[in-house]
Amino acid sequence: MTHGAIKNAFEQGSGVLRLTPTWVPRSFCIPGRRIKLHPDDYYALGGERGGIDERWLSSTTPAANGPLTSRDEGLSHVVFEHGRDRAVFLLRDAVDELKAELIGERLWAEWEAWPIYSKFFDNQMPLPFHIHHSDKHAALTGQRGKPEAYYFPPQLNNHAGDFGATYFGLNPGTTKDDILACLRNFTQGDNRITMHSAAYRLEPGSGWDVPPGLLHAPGSLCTYEPQAASDVFAMYESVIMNRQVVPEDLLWKDTPADRRGDFDHLIDVIDWELNVSPTFARDRFMAPRPVKPVAEMEADGYRALWVCYKSDAFSAQELTVLPGRTVTITDSAAYGLIMMQGHGTMGAWPIETPTSIRFGELTHDEYFVSESAARAGITITNASPTDPIVMLKHFGPGNPDLTI
Repeated sequence: MTHGAIKNAFEQGSGVLRLTPTWVPRSFCIPGRRIKLHPDDYYALGGERGGIDERWLSSTTPAANGPLTSRDEGLSHVVFEHGRDRAVFLLRDAVDELKAELIGERLWAEWEAWPIYSKFFDNQMPLPFHIHHSDKHAALTGQRGKPEAYYFPPQLNNHAGDFGATYFGLNPGTTKDDILACLRNFTQGDNRITMHSAAYRLEPGSGWDVPPGLLHAPGSLCTYEPQAASDVFAMYESVIMNRQVVPEDLLWKDTPADRRGDFDHLIDVIDWELNVSPTFARDRFMAPRPVKPVAEMEADGYRALWVCYKSDAFSAQELTVLPGRTVTITDSAAYGLIMMQGHGTMGAWPIETPTSIRFGELTHDEYFVSESAARAGITITNASPTDPIVMLKHFGPGNPDLTI
């Protein structure tokens, strides 16, 4: 049944698959309530699981949420509807079935998988100071490393939460002994590790590149986050804002069993040169960059900006279609997309931006575009005479169009 549904869905959308919303809770987070989930549904999975503060996008990567993690948590699903018939199946199964027909020969030959995903994370407080492992360290537990990047969509940031800044890296001059002392004090209350870091104010409409091995405590703006297909991490901060305790198990998450309790191993996970770089902000901050000259694009009815462009592992664009215009956009690679503003049509599909989504409800705001459809061109019509269409598009590694 799934085999037929996958083919039917691919043909129905002329190479564009409609995705269902994928909601993910985090037990150590308080939702910021900006990702359009209905107010009654932020604890739809129960208080023990924690509030839903993330929506995962174009994901073939399961969430690593401990022993209570539900089946298929974090995995995107495709929906096929024909009359009264409906079939729902994993995007991962569609990739396995369609292979290069969906993600392109280049990515299939190298990865035999869709190797990235994106998400919104939406927290009232900042996240703990934490780290994502490099490929070298992640391989010790059979995983991939996790580069990621942040962009702060203006449409989802009507408020900045409790702390609209992010601690990145370590102050120049910080020693490994300084951080070892903090880690050894993890279970003694607030280990005060962010005393050794600097916080950078976050601005809607801008972003940051976050390589593996970088200590960071993401601030409380609602964040769009393209990343490699991995959920590897370890929390190095024990108490958030004097209000929330981080379980010790998360300090040792993704540490090999024979290295648990070895604080030197945790130090080794840190990319020291990256963390203490005096030019960190210059090197990692990302202001949007036009794909082509802005006047040329706007004359054609659209505006496309690179918003994530400093990583080899992924890239992302913000596409705006001006009110009342019809455009055909071509790309050289497959991508996932999420609507941020406006409504209209995209090829065979309606596209719209919901104001409120009930848990389990279907939408027309998220799609996956095959490489063949992207290369042929996607025709988008903005049905509004006043409201722009705005969408975010997340691409896999090695995007041929990224020449920055």
